Amino acid sequence: MRTRKLGNSGIEASVVGLGAWVLGGGAVWGADTDDNESIATIKSALDAGITLIDTAPAYGFGRSEEVVGKAIRGRRGQVVLATKCGLWWDDQRGSYFCEFDGRPIQRSLRPDTIVIELENSLRRLGTDYIDLYQSHWPAVAPDKTPIADTMACLMKLKEQGKIRAIGVSNVSIPELGENLASGDVASNQFRYSMLHRAPEQDMLPACRQNNLATLTYMSLEQGLLTGKVGMDRSFSSGDFRSNEAWNPWYKIENRQRVLDFLAGFKPLTEKYACTTAQLVIAWTLAQPGVTHTLAGARREAQARENARGGDILIEIDDLKAMCKAVEVLGEPIR
Repeated sequence: MRTRKLGNSGIEASVVGLGAWVLGGGAVWGADTDDNESIATIKSALDAGITLIDTAPAYGFGRSEEVVGKAIRGRRGQVVLATKCGLWWDDQRGSYFCEFDGRPIQRSLRPDTIVIELENSLRRLGTDYIDLYQSHWPAVAPDKTPIADTMACLMKLKEQGKIRAIGVSNVSIPELGENLASGDVASNQFRYSMLHRAPEQDMLPACRQNNLATLTYMSLEQGLLTGKVGMDRSFSSGDFRSNEAWNPWYKIENRQRVLDFLAGFKPLTEKYACTTAQLVIAWTLAQPGVTHTLAGARREAQARENARGGDILIEIDDLKAMCKAVEVLGEPIR
C-alpha cells in the first residue's frame, strides 16, 4: 500500500483509509451490525496494508470507537488513528444538529466539551494518544464557539501529547482559512467523488496551496460507484441511501445512468485486472489535491478489495478518458 504524509505533521498514512462509520451500526445503515464481524474487517484491512482508520464518537454513539479499539489492541503501532470531536449528545451544550436513532445531537466545539470528548475517545479506543484529531462539523449559532478558541484548545491538547495532529472536516473555504490562521492544521476531510465534484472548484486547490492532506469521504457514494447496487435494490426509510436530497444519484432514473456509466469502464477494469470499486478509488487518488480517500467496509472481503485500489496507478490517457466520461455523465435528475 502506498503512503502519503498527512500535511506537515510528518505522519505517513496509507492512501486508502478505512472509514468506520458503518461499524457503529444504526438505522442510517439499514442493517444490523455484528461487532465480531466488524473487528475481523478492521484486522483484515490492516493485514491488507491499510494503516489509516477514521472513526468518530458520533458513529453509533461510541460503538465504532469501541470496536476499533478492540480490533487494534496489540497493533496500535501499525495504525494511524483518526477520530473527531464536535458532535455532542450528553446535554444541551452546543447547537442542535440532527437526530440519530431517536437521540438529538448538538454541534459543540466548546473547549469544555472537546476535553471531555477526547478523554472518552481515548478510553474507548484503548490508547493514550490520537494521531489525527478532527473537528467533525463547524460550530454554528446560537452556541457558535469562535474558531480561534477551538483551535487554541486543540493546540493545547497537542502540546500535552494527547493528539499528534489536528484536522478539520466539513468546513467552508472561509472556515478553513480561519482554522489555518488559528493553529497547525494537517488535514481536511470532505465529501468528493466522481458524482460530487464541487470541491474541485475551490476546496481541493486550497488544500494543495496550504499543503493539507485531504481525506475524501463518500468517494464510492455509499456503494453506488461499485456497480453492485442494481435497479432492484431498495432501502429502508431510515437508510441514508433512501434520502434523495442527500444523494439524488440513488433515484431510480439516475441509478440506471450510473450503471451505464460504470459499464463503460469495463475495458479498463480488464486492463488493470481490478474491480469497478478499485478503479474508482484509484481515479479518486489520482485527482489533483487528493492525498487520501476513506472507504467503508462491513466485511473482510470489502476491506481487502478497497485496499487494492490504493495500489493501482492509472495511465494518463486512461485518466483523461475517465474524466471525459465523468463530464459527459453530468448532473443527476432532481
